[in-house]
Amino acid sequence: MELSTLKGIGEKTISLLAQCEIFSVEDLLSYYPYRYEVLCPSQELQRDESSIQVVNAFIESEAKVSYIRKNFNTLRFRANVHGKLISVSIFNRAFLKNNLQVGRMITLIGKYNEQKNQFVANDIKLNAITENKITPIYHLVKGLKNIQFEKWILESLRMPISSMDYIPENFLEQYQFLPKSQALNLIHFPKDLTDVKKAKMRLVYEELFDFMFKIMYLKEKESHAYGLQRVMDEDLVWQFVEHLPFTLTIDQKNAVQEGIKDLTSEKRMNRLLLGDVGSGKTIVAMILMYANVLSGYQSVLMAPTEILATQHYSSFLKLFQDYPIHIELLVGSMKPREKRDVYDKIATNQVDIVIGTHALLNDQVQFANLGLVVTDEQHRFGVNQRKNLQNKGYRSDVLYLSATPIPRTYALTIYGDMDTSMIASKPNGRKAVITKVKKNSELKEVLAAIYDELKNGHQVYVVAPMIEESDDTELTDVYFLKEKFALAFRNVNIGLLHGKMKPDEKDVVMNSFVKGETPILISTTVIEVGVDVVNATMMVVFNAERFGLATLHQLRGRVGRSDLQSYCYLISDQETKRLQVLEESNDGFYISEKDFELRGQGDLFGIHQSGDMSFKIADLRRDYKILLQAKKDATTYLLSKEYLHHPYYHALTQKIDFTN
Repeated sequence: MELSTLKGIGEKTISLLAQCEIFSVEDLLSYYPYRYEVLCPSQELQRDESSIQVVNAFIESEAKVSYIRKNFNTLRFRANVHGKLISVSIFNRAFLKNNLQVGRMITLIGKYNEQKNQFVANDIKLNAITENKITPIYHLVKGLKNIQFEKWILESLRMPISSMDYIPENFLEQYQFLPKSQALNLIHFPKDLTDVKKAKMRLVYEELFDFMFKIMYLKEKESHAYGLQRVMDEDLVWQFVEHLPFTLTIDQKNAVQEGIKDLTSEKRMNRLLLGDVGSGKTIVAMILMYANVLSGYQSVLMAPTEILATQHYSSFLKLFQDYPIHIELLVGSMKPREKRDVYDKIATNQVDIVIGTHALLNDQVQFANLGLVVTDEQHRFGVNQRKNLQNKGYRSDVLYLSATPIPRTYALTIYGDMDTSMIASKPNGRKAVITKVKKNSELKEVLAAIYDELKNGHQVYVVAPMIEESDDTELTDVYFLKEKFALAFRNVNIGLLHGKMKPDEKDVVMNSFVKGETPILISTTVIEVGVDVVNATMMVVFNAERFGLATLHQLRGRVGRSDLQSYCYLISDQETKRLQVLEESNDGFYISEKDFELRGQGDLFGIHQSGDMSFKIADLRRDYKILLQAKKDATTYLLSKEYLHHPYYHALTQKIDFTN
């Protein structure tokens, strides 16, 4: 049902909701709260400073405003919470000052630090909450308000919308789950936290069952999928390996052997090559693409960005310069005439290896004899995108590459439809990145270290969690950092990179850094998956506590790409104990285990999840037992063939069959 059927939703609101990936009333109902505000029943402050608290307080002192920088202020006052006197601060709320009279009762929403006896508020309600109401809180973009969102959800729940139940009837009865409509009502408007628990359990299971059914169905399909029966001279492949300017690690050699076995078997290759950052996955893919070419077929590699595709192209040209291998690049920024020339060469079998981006998915790209499809950072492409490329060949083999550090036990479950090769060891000659956690008070020491690297002709990445300053946080933003770094390093060219820039603007900035023209690059996490800049020897991350350990490890992987000693500085005044895991280890798999223990799967694929691994309500760490049960149930359901009588799953399998 269209969003425009709801009161108060016009074109502008529809475009704002689209930013939250809400395109219909059904999407709206499945956009779940990420937390709930409930008045603490005892009115006592909780010691857990990681959780949001809602408490009533009496103002005990006059509110005072201080300005940290232009357009950024802090409002402070003292308050009494159930007999305890505390310090309260809130950012960019100077306009509340005149309303905060001594003696007034207000409601504080935020986090309490017992050690500092300080309450950092996200919000202050001048009309104190007196009833024990639970308020759902949603992740919304600027321009949308929580109170509006609640009204639209309420109106949607009253509509005669058919909310299809994705849980088969026998499992609904077995686990005594709530009906779908009731679960949706309770997740958005619970009377108490028990309602939230019941609704969440049911919706989490449904989401994970649906996910695991797709995985198990794909696995079943792949087990019967015939591949290309290649005739290959393996000796030529290993001769190529011997002539490489470096020696493969044991993990790399094993991955090559597993890949060759796939290529020469009757079964179609469907393999995930999971490797830590800088572990050398690309060279394994390159060797297997060469092996595929030797057997008479074309190879293609699809990368998520033009910069990364161009880097791969340059690397391939260099390593294949003494071999009769024809390599072409195909990216969106190429001129139409250049693209048509590449299309013709691909279609007439004049190209052995093609490297590109989403431009490869164009209908005009027709391969003469495609045998192997490689996708780099596979989770960044949806199933349909990957299948689209695979379907450009007949029985093409597929190799997926991913540098996302994920615990092995989880990988075997969520990538259950694929065979998996893992590369844990780093290439020979690489030095471990030295990581140090520093407080803001130690920033001079970090700046001195940056100066030393620049003096030695090296380059530096500087990462901030935000693009521009926000009204309700004191997080560092890239524009503020550029301003400060320009003062500290007056004669140094400083680049700026963030996600809101146009692709061609990003390319100009990044290419300047790659060429060494920009010594310092200030960026958001868009450089997490990027190019090899061997001259970059330092990574500095501000507000490091805002990132998961896995994300920080991937950011750190942007340096240490050569035999030069590299460094990573994590700037934070909080959670330094958690960040010390990165000081202790450079093992991405170990770090990902710790990340799951300490933080959950929200940062599994960076700040925002993407592609096929984006769950609306499930959390892989918290819900891992449910995931395993869902896998078991989905397998039973698949084998019973009962899905053939379920409208949703029957339609889903037909769609998967079509994309296969």
